[in-house]
Amino acid sequence: MSKVKTAFFCQNCGYESVKWLGQCPSCNQWNTLVEELVQKDNPKNSNSWKDYTEEKRNSKTVSLSDVKSSEEKRLLTADVELNRVLGGGIVPGSLVLVAGEPGIGKSTLFLQNGLWLKDVSVLYVSGEESEQQIKMRADRMGLKNDNFYLLTETSIQVIFQEIKKLKPQLVIVDSIQTLQTQFIDSSPGSVSQIRECAADFQRFAKETNTPVFLIGHITKDGSIAGPKILEHMVDTVLQFEGDRHYAYRILRTLKNRFGSTAELGIYEMTDEGMRGVVNPSEILITQKEDQLSGIAIAATIEGIRPLLIEVQALVTQSVYGTPQRTVSGFDLRRLQLLLAVLEKRGGFHFGVKDVFLNIAGGIKVEDPSIDLAVLCALLSSYEDVPLPQHICFAGEVGLSGEIRAVNRIDQRIAEAEKLGFEKIIVSRYNQKGLSKQKHNIEVVMMGRVEEVYKYLF
Repeated sequence: MSKVKTAFFCQNCGYESVKWLGQCPSCNQWNTLVEELVQKDNPKNSNSWKDYTEEKRNSKTVSLSDVKSSEEKRLLTADVELNRVLGGGIVPGSLVLVAGEPGIGKSTLFLQNGLWLKDVSVLYVSGEESEQQIKMRADRMGLKNDNFYLLTETSIQVIFQEIKKLKPQLVIVDSIQTLQTQFIDSSPGSVSQIRECAADFQRFAKETNTPVFLIGHITKDGSIAGPKILEHMVDTVLQFEGDRHYAYRILRTLKNRFGSTAELGIYEMTDEGMRGVVNPSEILITQKEDQLSGIAIAATIEGIRPLLIEVQALVTQSVYGTPQRTVSGFDLRRLQLLLAVLEKRGGFHFGVKDVFLNIAGGIKVEDPSIDLAVLCALLSSYEDVPLPQHICFAGEVGLSGEIRAVNRIDQRIAEAEKLGFEKIIVSRYNQKGLSKQKHNIEVVMMGRVEEVYKYLF
């Protein structure tokens, strides 16, 4: 009888140690090392994908100039938003990790994408739901596909036996935390199980040129569950996020070896599944009849797509000793910086006021070009004077009160024009970046915050 071997694994980064340590030497986190059983398999035993491949690859050194470069022919899905986020479609042989909170719609999104691919044989491996549950969900979405196959299994050995029989062209695994290999004795979801199962799928994807989607969970602090090495192994990491109280979801790229990491797709959760939102600017701006103070429209850019978002501010007299600063969807330190600029350069007494700021629609914005809109929303609420309805803003505000130029100004102006805005206020220093073509929208150039205040109020 072989001796049982144990090791200690860091639950945060996956560091392996032979003895327990209070602090992980790799990521410096305290009390994260947990003992797990590790049983090394005999060479006679079959293990993982590499034993199901007929031919073994002969690895040898080659010169870079001898490697033939070929343009990857991507597999286009019926989902425009997913294609955009992946950089133009699914790359053959790619391993994609999709993470998000429970109930956000990860399984629904990839079930419907699998069912939409009529010309490709898709294998959907579920370790969380029964076949009847998945069938009920597919019926609710009203989708059918004879090329779509289900497998409810958690053993990686059984999954690869079925893959070898079926030879699918796309594999979706829901979720990686439920899988286990029989050659490691720890429970599913442990560091060693996740690492080994992901490594098997990585070998399978690269050797057979089959794209694989791994759906994953996130921890309570919002990071992807499992060791950090999981994110290093995969080609693309997508984060599916959004407030469950809103109908809208955002699919964001955190890492992409085949495209930009600044992309995002916007979805609406409906009874028939996830619907891609083609024009997100319209959903992010509320259609109101009355003019209200404290509201400004910002022209921002996420990835390659321009968006118009609504910035809402509320400035009230502080009742308590220390004024409150509360933000939603915006950086708190950035707000404090803008308030300091208004206090110093404009002489506005925000030091005795409570300030609340919200980006409408439940999205989080990091683009500094919305500074000007935030500043105008604050001034509008401070003076209790509504801003003109058909005006929007694009500009970064510097510490000396100057309005700085922002990139891709033409796209921002075109988006504002498309949505029927009559004026857009931009930085005077953006003149170089403006194209010579005539816009049907009035472009107002400003250099300083004081000029904007005089112009609006």
